[in-house]
Amino acid sequence: MIIQLQQGVPADVKENIFEAVKGIGYKANEVKTQAGHYLVAIGKKDFDIRSIGQLPGVADIYRVSDEYKLISRKWRVEPTLIDLGDGVVIGEGNFSIMAGPCSIENERQIELVVEHLKVNNVKIMRGGVFKPRSSPYAFRGLGIDGLKMFHQICSANGIKIITEVMQVSQIEEMIDYVDVFQVGARNSQNFNLLDSLGEAQKPVLLKRGISGTIEELLQAAEYIFSNGNEKIMLCERGIRGYEKAYRNILDLNAVPVLKEKTHLPVIVDPSHGIGLRDYVEPMSLAAVMAGADGVIYETHQKPEEAFSDGQQTVNFQESERLIKRMRKAFELRENF
Repeated sequence: MIIQLQQGVPADVKENIFEAVKGIGYKANEVKTQAGHYLVAIGKKDFDIRSIGQLPGVADIYRVSDEYKLISRKWRVEPTLIDLGDGVVIGEGNFSIMAGPCSIENERQIELVVEHLKVNNVKIMRGGVFKPRSSPYAFRGLGIDGLKMFHQICSANGIKIITEVMQVSQIEEMIDYVDVFQVGARNSQNFNLLDSLGEAQKPVLLKRGISGTIEELLQAAEYIFSNGNEKIMLCERGIRGYEKAYRNILDLNAVPVLKEKTHLPVIVDPSHGIGLRDYVEPMSLAAVMAGADGVIYETHQKPEEAFSDGQQTVNFQESERLIKRMRKAFELRENF
């Protein structure tokens, strides 16, 4: 059950609501976010919902049977829209393209990618400065100095930044230089990190775990929301399977399922999902037609020279063609 409180509810009125919830055998958990003030009440006893809904200080009340409450579409039927400022809005009706290299390498690389994005009217650049790698000997990013350089160039050109945060201690030093925090697949159940990102109030792109279920992804998002941050995007990036012909299994089944279950935007990462550049375009187009609210993919001026993930990275010519085709596919989808 979700109890939406009126704005500015007095402490004594709120306490009466707590007592009423306790009186029906439920446990109330208070949640304050950028947009609202809620009590998430957990219990199994049947009761007349009007007994709580008519109390002073209650704006609305909803029965939600899902284990994940706040991100469920059973109570919030209108989709969440995430406004990054300067006219950049992520969510239903606004197909978002996020592109850039796997890793930020140097100033010239950033400038070339930014130029490519501006020519193609793409407003969000992805790029890692802290890189979790399978091998400890692989390139692991430029760190906070690289992020500051990344931010300086992008902000001067009206480009928003999405980059990965790997641990709680990085949030404070990164927060002034990012527009969206990315939680990678390896950290999708790092609950301390998710709690802290809930408190940080910056938008979060949450990727599905390497072997994660949809339920686990949704519960991970609930951690962020329940700690005060409603600005969450879910990202399908492929799950591990036994097939060796490609990197991961890009589960496009997840897109319509997530759209039905949650009000949060759903983004697809075809680069990690399939891991081979020749197939990034068809999987991106399939993601559009499956109902995704956006696509995040990797592009580099010379993928064969990229510091990381070059095999799944498209060049600028391929990227430009992909952008045009995704926008046409989105128009077709919207006009069905």
